[in-house]
Amino acid sequence: MTSVKSINNRIRPAVLTLIAILTAIMPSTAGAADISAESDTVVASLIINSPGSDIYELEGHATIRIRKGDADYAVNYGIFDFNSPNFVGRFVAGQTDYIVAAYPFRHFLNSYGEAGRGVTEYALNLSQEEAGRLVDLLSINLLPENRTYRYNYVKDNCSTRPLDMIEQATGCRIIFPEPPSSHVPATFRDAMRHHHANYPWYQFGIDLALGGGIDYPITNREMAFAPALLGEMLASAQLAEDDGTTRPLIKSSAPLLTPRPEGSPAPPTPWYLTPLAVGILLLAMTLFITVRDVRRMRLTRWWDASLFTIQGLGGILLAFLVFISVHEATSPNWLILWLNPLCLIVPVCIYIKKCKGLVFCYEIVNFVALIILSAVWPFVNQSGNFAFIPLILADATLSGRYIYIHLCEKKRTTI
Repeated sequence: MTSVKSINNRIRPAVLTLIAILTAIMPSTAGAADISAESDTVVASLIINSPGSDIYELEGHATIRIRKGDADYAVNYGIFDFNSPNFVGRFVAGQTDYIVAAYPFRHFLNSYGEAGRGVTEYALNLSQEEAGRLVDLLSINLLPENRTYRYNYVKDNCSTRPLDMIEQATGCRIIFPEPPSSHVPATFRDAMRHHHANYPWYQFGIDLALGGGIDYPITNREMAFAPALLGEMLASAQLAEDDGTTRPLIKSSAPLLTPRPEGSPAPPTPWYLTPLAVGILLLAMTLFITVRDVRRMRLTRWWDASLFTIQGLGGILLAFLVFISVHEATSPNWLILWLNPLCLIVPVCIYIKKCKGLVFCYEIVNFVALIILSAVWPFVNQSGNFAFIPLILADATLSGRYIYIHLCEKKRTTI
């Protein structure tokens, strides 16, 4: 995937202006008809870029390359703009719009070369008639009224769109008999973890935000949502006709650029900075504070207020994703039993004497909810993050400690 900001830093501004691009390269559907003219050979390829260092580059990138005579351009379905109005809000709400753009392939190649990314070309095994139809379909997609599409992280992105266009142009199904050579496990979340191994905080956020909708077994075709995995499967990919006959999707492949260290994913995060390490540290501090509080029968309120504020803010985001966002994979999410807006009752009320009863009731509800979450988790179709374990234990410990001290105080008062 490619951000407009990164392209602006790498490609000449004139090329980036979409109108200028379309005018110069594919000015109209009539221009597309010229490209598909029988007098000139059309060569269509899939371009796979190696994973980069930014989080939106970790799965790599896929692009279509079209050559006809002197014309040579990239058709890129991975363009987005961080500076578009309310980009973050729309992204969280599941209303992220990407655009498809065409521009000279030399600029595409130069941008990834400057970034140190690897680029491999896979020439498509298409007849001239099929290649012409592909160009026509791409031309229609590039029209102003069609170039924007609703992006979906795993089902409609820069990797799946080119495959869909190839299938429409050929009238065949693309099948992948062989799984990725890296033997990525068989769910969307497992594939993400494979690529995000050196970015544990990014994966931690994904595991929080996305529910069981990404934890079902997926096919080899669905694994192609990640361009890097698609690249591993292209050698065995087949075009399947309705009558059952097949032919290779790829005629040949060739590396165009070799990845360099500066353009590759970051090195592994040190263990002591991972979410699991932080979770264990918070649990240890919570256990220390709990033992001290129980001994002196007095609450360390600032610790409760701090942790429950963080949980409550996370709970607001999680509730938005579960109940409001249109993202397919955010609901159901059993973590709502742990992280929800009700967590903010503690920091708001723990210092108010008259609200003691309300906080006590919340702590009971929270403690029971965490027990339910722990009991049902092995049986629900949602994979968790190891860092959740110490964090949930810390939460349960705080609630259990509050309940115990409150009951002891009440007992003393009654006597």
